[in-house]
Amino acid sequence: MSLLQQFIKNIQQQNLFQKNDLLLLAVSGGADSVALCELCFQAGFHFEIAHCNFQLRGEESERDENFVRQLGEKYWTKVFVKKFETKKYAEENKISIQVAARELRYEWFDDLLKSEIGSGLLAPENSPLSFHHSKFLLTAHHANDNIETLLMNFFKGTGIKGLQGILTKQWKVIRPLLFAKKEEILAFVDENNLEFVEDSSNASDKYTRNYFRNQLIPSIQKVFPQVEDNLVNNIERFSEIDVLYCQAIELHKKKLVEKKGNEIHIPLLKLFKARPLKTIIYEIINEFGFSSHQTDEVVHLLNSESGKYISSPTHKIIKNRNWLIIAPQNNLEATTILIDEKDREINFEEGKLMLKHSNLKQDKIPTSNFIAALDAREIEFPLFLRKWKQGEHFYPLGMQKKKKLSKFFIDQKKSLSDKEKIWVIESNKKIIWIVGERIDDRFKITDRTNNFLFIELIRGKNMM
Repeated sequence: MSLLQQFIKNIQQQNLFQKNDLLLLAVSGGADSVALCELCFQAGFHFEIAHCNFQLRGEESERDENFVRQLGEKYWTKVFVKKFETKKYAEENKISIQVAARELRYEWFDDLLKSEIGSGLLAPENSPLSFHHSKFLLTAHHANDNIETLLMNFFKGTGIKGLQGILTKQWKVIRPLLFAKKEEILAFVDENNLEFVEDSSNASDKYTRNYFRNQLIPSIQKVFPQVEDNLVNNIERFSEIDVLYCQAIELHKKKLVEKKGNEIHIPLLKLFKARPLKTIIYEIINEFGFSSHQTDEVVHLLNSESGKYISSPTHKIIKNRNWLIIAPQNNLEATTILIDEKDREINFEEGKLMLKHSNLKQDKIPTSNFIAALDAREIEFPLFLRKWKQGEHFYPLGMQKKKKLSKFFIDQKKSLSDKEKIWVIESNKKIIWIVGERIDDRFKITDRTNNFLFIELIRGKNMM
């Protein structure tokens, strides 16, 4: 079967796109992308071309751009070209050149898919293209690229998902040549007398992918001559394994994860029984910005005291009694907020809390419901600021018997909407203040108090 026949069969079997879809081909000018252009042309697909000039190789970059423009003339199609300040972007964002180039090109490709692509295609009025089409980006990644990606992911420790290599289809991005090895593509180029340009940087081993391509894989082939075929087969197996893996993880998540607003609550008693523990923890936390290296920190957190936590750029994982709580770093989105002893101001959904510590006796103790005047000797940090829960109780100021919060709210004639807005502050598993309502009698200021904590609630117009 010819490469063209395999190409068409692969598209049909995997239902990658339809005959009347508009295709944007990412073309560098190298052999792979030139072959992709010719295959799409011979298969009768309608396509336009996008070329990125990263301005990293001087005159060679300009040569590549001019060559791709000529391809547009050859195939009578539109060519989009974008020049990027790649080095400047990498420096400003403190990332590698490779990462910078990837971010820049895919952001531009996304813009093209949303706007200009298709404007250069000529379709007769009665053509299917004139009334219906989808847009897709095609890249010329092939089997050898996939092998390199698999090995790099393996050594980086990306887990099962990384062992799938490059996905054939992700949203609007399609790689229809992943079935073909580099030698097959070069044979097709030779058979069709296709011209292409060489990227001189491909010979340099300073880039990770080039090192794998030029050094590591050839060395392995000396011991295992069939390594490329074996790894291509393994990628298919790993993809199927990942399906089973994801199914198992979803079952564990359904048993463990309780979603409460913007937070995730996980009962420790159930989590301790889960196996394999580290893998399950990682799959739960990774979508909240936590790395695989933080999995051990979470395991350690399970046996720590209440109030301990670890952070990612966007979330915190907090140990609270018999629960792990994954909460947003942004307090305005969280319903479980830690208050450390050094904190002086806490913003949250209902307003702002101002905290003040003092060892000076007050002439007059504040009596406003919006100020909690507390004996700091009885308080243990960190405190938890959170929404109240059914079944909880406290000792209302002036009472020696405990009362359920729900009963207290009935006595206060709180409506259902009022109760939904009520927060509490907890210290060492005890509620010390129903925020804006009543403190707990066990934490009131007495004649023996010599260490004071004042917490003021500021709402609405009174907020700074």
